[in-house]
Amino acid sequence: MSVQLWTGIIVGLTFLLYIVVAVLSRAGSTSEFYVAGKGVNPILNGMATAADWMSAASFISMAGLISFMGYQGAQYLMGWTGGYVLLALLLAPYLRKFGKFTVPDFIGERYYSQTARLVAAICALFVSFTYVVGQMKGVGIAFSRFLEIDFTWGVIIGVLIVFFYAVLGGMKGITYTQVAQYCVLIFAYLVPAIFISVLMVNNPIPQLGLGGTLSDGTYLLAKLDQISLDLGFQEYTISNKSKTDLFFVTAALMLGTAGLPHVIVRFFTVPKVSDARKSAGWALLFIAILYTTAPAIAAFARTNLIETVDNQEYSSLPAWFNNWEKTGLLSFEDKNNDGKIQYYNDTNPAMTPIADSKGWQGNELTVDRDIMVLANPEIAALPAWVVALVVAGGLAAALSTAAGLLLVISSSISHDILKKWLRPNISEKQELAAARIAIAVAVVIAGWAGIDPPGFVAQVVAFAFGLAAASFFPAIVLGIFSKRINMAGAVSGMITGLLFTAFYIIYFKYWGGTPDQYWFGISPEGIGTLGMLINFAVTLSISAITPAPPAHIADLVENIRTPE
Repeated sequence: MSVQLWTGIIVGLTFLLYIVVAVLSRAGSTSEFYVAGKGVNPILNGMATAADWMSAASFISMAGLISFMGYQGAQYLMGWTGGYVLLALLLAPYLRKFGKFTVPDFIGERYYSQTARLVAAICALFVSFTYVVGQMKGVGIAFSRFLEIDFTWGVIIGVLIVFFYAVLGGMKGITYTQVAQYCVLIFAYLVPAIFISVLMVNNPIPQLGLGGTLSDGTYLLAKLDQISLDLGFQEYTISNKSKTDLFFVTAALMLGTAGLPHVIVRFFTVPKVSDARKSAGWALLFIAILYTTAPAIAAFARTNLIETVDNQEYSSLPAWFNNWEKTGLLSFEDKNNDGKIQYYNDTNPAMTPIADSKGWQGNELTVDRDIMVLANPEIAALPAWVVALVVAGGLAAALSTAAGLLLVISSSISHDILKKWLRPNISEKQELAAARIAIAVAVVIAGWAGIDPPGFVAQVVAFAFGLAAASFFPAIVLGIFSKRINMAGAVSGMITGLLFTAFYIIYFKYWGGTPDQYWFGISPEGIGTLGMLINFAVTLSISAITPAPPAHIADLVENIRTPE
């Protein structure tokens, strides 16, 4: 059977599974819609959290970025995994003991203010929307390849599917759907990795295969270093990125993890406080399976891509090349009309005399990094069903996170803004209807923005993490561990951190800022760390010169920190 037929069967079956689960576990109350009735088993919640966490950025984009960035891409691995440890130790059990529906709920109660709740809700909307835009691009990439259609139409189809099961199921439906999606995505990620590891280095464990030797006796990474140098790129196993920026990006991803509302809300869905910590432990185990495999997939994909296309006759390339060209995410421009693909770093001065001597007139291959994981099985000539499985896994990763994010957006609007502020007397039925309308509007806007996002999927997601670190992290941590922090300090800090970070990202991504203008050499992906430090400074300073919180708030903080 063809790849397209296999993909239709596997994707169709997985989607049927998701829809059946969503229908059987659909939410019937606001508690089930927001926090799944607080009755989810810790192991299942760990799987759902892992699926919620491992978005299109993890499944589709992270290995793609590492395959082009090499060692430098380790910042994504370190930041996202380290951040999850932070979340499990610092936040999850305390927030679960607090027992509310949303992060803005915690902020509003802890800082005894509707203003604090409103600012937190706006921050949640800002962070979640930025994040969901990246997921919609991931959905578009998978659908465009699967259906062999333009990327834009792939995003539109993804919007319709996310709309269906996120609106229907709420958190209860999404939780059990995400358990199924985790099983699909992890199987889809490991199967091709194992296949390719065996084919390339004769080792069925990809993590060990990364350090294995090829059939000619050379080490895989040594081979990749050499072919990268030959094409004018930097060695794969080194980084020329400034250590300052590397640190700030890694820290932003770590601290942003601990402030992401769609991940934090997962710990409100378990029965007991101890279950929140167990959920975090299980989730970390489930996440580690994929994250330790990603570097191997990146190295395999980069090696196979270069060896398959560099200086090859365009007319003799395998069918996968033409299939990806149809999506607009891979393109070849024959600049010297020789019918061959010249792939090299034409911005490297050292390559100029080499290119001139061969009659090359510039790099002729453009590759969107986000296609590398999905294209990897095709490049390695794996069976059609494996290619189809990876497409299904990519869709599962993107859709599971998109659904969780859309739920945060809807709860921020319907619960934190509408119910808790604008219309406190609204009925449960009206609140539920408002939540579903909010999801519908949000998914349409996210789809529109996902058609032309400000970067690769993982980059867009990194911006969301920076915004979360700069806005939520200090307010949540200080709210748990300090009785002295008050409403004025927390609100001032959140607003300052969010505005500073958002302005920096927008300036350098949309308003023409150049890398030589970066503050202290910090890129937009890492500026959230500086925004967080500014937030901490503002929060502590304002709290020190304004009245302490009321006595009942001090009692609340003490109660949150006291073990049951």
